[in-house]
Amino acid sequence: MDAELTAQLVRVLQTTGIAAVVLAAWIFVPKLQHRYYMSKLPKVTAGAAYATTAGKIYKEGYKQYKDQAYTLVNDQGNENVIVPMRFLPELRNLGDDVLSFSKGITDEMEIRYTKLVAESHTVTDTVKTKLTSSLPRLHTSIADDVKLAFQIFLPPCDDWTEVNINEKLVPIIAKVSGSVFVGPEISSHPDYLDAACMYPVDLFNVVTAVKKINPWLKPFLAPRTPEVLTLRKREQQAKNVLRPIIEQRIAAKAKDPEWKEPEDVLQWIINRSIGKISIDEIVGGQLTLIFAAIHTTSTTVTNTMFTLVSKPEYIKPLQEEIRQAIAEEGGVTYRAVQKMEKLDSFMKEVLRFHGPSLTGMLRRVLKGVTLSNGQYIPPGVMIEVPSQAIYHDDKFYPDPEVFDGFRFYKARSTGKAADIARNQFITTNEENLTFGHGRHACPGRFFAALEIKMIMARFLLDYDIKMPNGQTERHPQIEMGRISIPYPAGQLLFKKRAAA
Repeated sequence: MDAELTAQLVRVLQTTGIAAVVLAAWIFVPKLQHRYYMSKLPKVTAGAAYATTAGKIYKEGYKQYKDQAYTLVNDQGNENVIVPMRFLPELRNLGDDVLSFSKGITDEMEIRYTKLVAESHTVTDTVKTKLTSSLPRLHTSIADDVKLAFQIFLPPCDDWTEVNINEKLVPIIAKVSGSVFVGPEISSHPDYLDAACMYPVDLFNVVTAVKKINPWLKPFLAPRTPEVLTLRKREQQAKNVLRPIIEQRIAAKAKDPEWKEPEDVLQWIINRSIGKISIDEIVGGQLTLIFAAIHTTSTTVTNTMFTLVSKPEYIKPLQEEIRQAIAEEGGVTYRAVQKMEKLDSFMKEVLRFHGPSLTGMLRRVLKGVTLSNGQYIPPGVMIEVPSQAIYHDDKFYPDPEVFDGFRFYKARSTGKAADIARNQFITTNEENLTFGHGRHACPGRFFAALEIKMIMARFLLDYDIKMPNGQTERHPQIEMGRISIPYPAGQLLFKKRAAA
């Protein structure tokens, strides 16, 4: 081999070696930095115990690390940073380019495969502005829909009848919510109801299945899983119902500017979307509403019912308050529901014990964050706040382990505006994170509160309710990591009350 060829070979090898070193540095240095910064934070390794006892683990971490962030390794090996409540004010001031709500949801809900619309400004703005402001006008139709849905989906209950209340509530709430989302005619369509009831179930099945796949293999294996294929069929089922309706409405308005528009969320979204987003994207927005509303509302009502029948001493005072409010306002009106303050308090106390999640404020860190105590949270991690542990801190809630259904009613009774504002079911602040907090707080919570109260009022006035087989203990709560749900097979006994 001559000298020139040897020299060229050496130069190639040097260049290749340098490139390899640069590539290795590009790949591994950030990982090493990430590990270094994470190692500086206190660490709790929950392991397999996280799947069934996460509530206990979060509470213990809250007590041990009240003034500092720590990392928690869950049953899947993921390491999140748990941030104490004291840092919430400073985190709230950070933009989405630092702490990302949508990226947190994207990763948590495996949106690459579920196709859930993580953050639709059209849907969010419509719910915030149009739906919430329209509730005082829609109350009569919502109350009528609750009554009709009870007649359709509940058994007669002329005598004591066992009812799986969670199972029955899903179609009831799908029907009632659907009337507001897409109108009463569409919400009665069997395919719409089926899609509305099953879409959240199918979506969660996808999330569960995909999270079990090795991250490197997800792009190849996840789209072919039975769960993903089932979800695609469910989406198509919803499109088959909604697409023709959307096309008809767009055509009707184009043909006749004086056309009387339906008063529902679908029409409001169409009005905001024409020429901006596709019909499929409008359908996607409706599926997001379905996902956000139906099963979370049904589990909240189920938890409220499970707690109520295990504490029957609350039934009579709640019935009396509801009757008085209805008598004063001439029916189950918006104003009547606002007067059901004891019911509001009872629902809020149920959420304090049995919220849908053990943590709140789930965010993906996009840029490193230095907390006021000097701790550094590196980019790439998920942060969460231990909301359920906060709800059981005696600094904020006296006798926190005691269920007091009228805790928040009594706190509001001072009449002070600040006390009233802080102690409502829909309140969001550092101590109340069930509906989120700040600019990403759940915009639909006002509608959810109205719907839940109307459903609870109907149950309390129209039925006698008790636990089956002489049971007195509440049906158990099921923990699956940070998620908490009521016992799915829990039965209650119902008996229709004689008309007054």
